Amino acid sequence: MSADLAYFERLHEAPDPWGVDARWYERRKRDLLLACLPQPRFARCWEAGCSVGALTEALAARCDRVVATDAAEAALAHARARLSGLGHVELRRQMHPGEWPDGRFDLIVVSELAYYLDAGALARLARRLETTLEPGGTLVACHWRWPFAERLAASEEAHRVFDGIGLPRLFAYRDPDLLLEGWGAMASVAQREGLA
Repeated sequence: MSADLAYFERLHEAPDPWGVDARWYERRKRDLLLACLPQPRFARCWEAGCSVGALTEALAARCDRVVATDAAEAALAHARARLSGLGHVELRRQMHPGEWPDGRFDLIVVSELAYYLDAGALARLARRLETTLEPGGTLVACHWRWPFAERLAASEEAHRVFDGIGLPRLFAYRDPDLLLEGWGAMASVAQREGLA
């Protein structure tokens, strides 16, 4: 990660630095992301940059296995407390793109992480995501659009790097606050269900 790890450790001294449970913005963002997923269940999901585990908890309801990673031990401590009853969720301290979970995943979620990476790290992240996604899998990226001091890349710039992986775009949602996009080789939901 290009941003300072100490910043994230300090930030996560508070149990919920983003207001993920209190703010409608955060709850709505999770609901939008979950609603965009092109299938009801996934076998193995990786969430990169899980913070306190709110999205991890929501993904766990739709996935057989979840690996969630974060660079900050303080964030993972809050996530462990939140997710303690979910045996199919594994939390790991990893700093991306230098460190990486084992295996392949049919769902990868990169949420509120990519804009902390400089251009070189972002390109390395995208290359590794391509080889980590199962054939037919889904890659999702969701990022805040407003400026802030620690941002190293615009959300649109980060998502253009993900476009470069070469997967077809499955969905795109944009509003003044967030950019939410997904890529994968999967046919449309309507086609899979014989509706189109």
